[in-house]
Amino acid sequence: MQSIINQLSSEVGAVFVSLSLPKEFGFVTRSSRAGEAPFQCNGAMAAAKSVKKNPRDLAAQITNKLQSSPLIKSIEIAGPGFLNIIPADSLVKNQAAELAKDERTGANIVTDPKKIVIDFGGPNVAKPMHVGHLRSSVIGDALQRLLRFCGHEVISDIHLGDWGLQMGQLITQLQLEQPKLVYFDDDFDGLWPKQPPVDIDDLSRMYPLASAACKEDETRMQQARKATAELQGGRAGYRALLDHFIAVSIAALKIDFAALGVHFDLWKGEAAVNPLVAPMIEQFKQGGFTELSDGALIIRVAKETDKKELPPLILVSSAGAALYATTDLATIVDRKDNIAPDVILYVVDLGQSSHFEQVFRAAGKTGLFDENALEHIKFGTVNGTDGKRFRTRSGGVMRLSDLLQQANDAASKRLTDAGLAQEFDENERSEIARLIGLAAIKFADLRNQRTTNYVFDMQRFTAFEGKTGPYLLYACVRMKSMLRKAKSAGISVGEIDPVVKEEKALVLMLDGFDQALQSTCDRRSPHILCEHLFDLAQAFSKFYASCPVLAANGSAVQSSRLQLVETTLRQLQTGLGLLGIETPERM
Repeated sequence: MQSIINQLSSEVGAVFVSLSLPKEFGFVTRSSRAGEAPFQCNGAMAAAKSVKKNPRDLAAQITNKLQSSPLIKSIEIAGPGFLNIIPADSLVKNQAAELAKDERTGANIVTDPKKIVIDFGGPNVAKPMHVGHLRSSVIGDALQRLLRFCGHEVISDIHLGDWGLQMGQLITQLQLEQPKLVYFDDDFDGLWPKQPPVDIDDLSRMYPLASAACKEDETRMQQARKATAELQGGRAGYRALLDHFIAVSIAALKIDFAALGVHFDLWKGEAAVNPLVAPMIEQFKQGGFTELSDGALIIRVAKETDKKELPPLILVSSAGAALYATTDLATIVDRKDNIAPDVILYVVDLGQSSHFEQVFRAAGKTGLFDENALEHIKFGTVNGTDGKRFRTRSGGVMRLSDLLQQANDAASKRLTDAGLAQEFDENERSEIARLIGLAAIKFADLRNQRTTNYVFDMQRFTAFEGKTGPYLLYACVRMKSMLRKAKSAGISVGEIDPVVKEEKALVLMLDGFDQALQSTCDRRSPHILCEHLFDLAQAFSKFYASCPVLAANGSAVQSSRLQLVETTLRQLQTGLGLLGIETPERM
């Protein structure tokens, strides 16, 4: 369906065309100024400048031509040539009817769907998820939900860190602790055990021990490097251990991600593309894209137009090791061959900007993939009140599971303080607290422009007032309660007939859903949808305060307003679902 803004833009644009001016000057937007007119068009000023006319004179010509439009109730000139537009009551009523019967409440499907891979820049094998993984998980998940909803084909890949020196460190640590395991026996030629020799707690304990030991002892570091080289060279026992490490880590990660409500299509990692590295490097050599520099094999990616120096991408180090950039390029090869995506999005923090710029340029330069179809969805950090990265009180990195438990506890306290859900049984109350805690964390993250840092404040995030997830959940619960009461009273929904200004304002806010979704997807910025949902909840609150529903005079008014409540609930729940936020039935 076509939004009111688009209908008005077509109408006003046609008038500009009739005056031999580009249609684009007729673009209509929501009004940024307080007043009765909800829409405005600023094109008269730019158009007047292009033809050297007085802006107000041109605006007057346009206004005169639009006076008879069936889509416009009134149009006035303001300031140097702004056009303030009030849509016709019939247009608002017709749009309300279309929104009410549309299960997607105005959200359109894209006309040019793409196949999109989303790379979450996932956690490392053997390390528990911590707060540093929150943003990539929440932002990436919102984007995969949004892009699918809008009609794109999306394949999400966690892209585990399961390759490199840390694996050699784990192998050597395990050998120190359990030297008699068959994986270290060069003469063993049987089947490798199916049962892993370690669990996730073992791995979580072993990795920091091994890492610290390698930093302190050069001999240990050399052992780890040797094990890494043998692993990457295909030593069977080490590859079997790696498979165990990955399986154990994935099992643990799936529990954490399930608690966060995030799911992936692919659970691949760097190790999966290792067989592609050597032939890819040989192809780059044959194409004349590589050169040796101080013993390392590199690809120069700097451009003459660069304003800052960009170092070359190192394919193979002077020690003969393939680096992260190498496996990232091999991963593009894998995706190109097996998925054939149109676009690849990398949801990784701002600190990796230079790395991805190197990788993208190398992919474009070598003809591996269109550089412009590779996007770094960068984001800022989660900070504590001291402005530094968010940590535990003792200064350590907070585990994600602990953060979720804190959110759950804070939400439970909020329910008690507000006198909500007190009459429910323990299981239902616990589930409500879990949903509120998740909504608090996710909305607090997504409502910020992703490239900015934000301060983590559980007290503020779990409040039922302000721009918070719990506020939006409470709005949904209130609507559900009204619909249940209406059903018990035998009141049914009917045709929406918006008469008072709060009803019209709510319809117009609902009508902005498609535009918010388009902007969110185009800019890869979930905060735009968050803003729309908050504005929608506020518009509903004003409607609720001024327009009695169940106590309205006359059944027609009751049914009209009840339909408006149902439509608002449907859109609000849909939007929250696209952010990965589930709503409870009651509180």
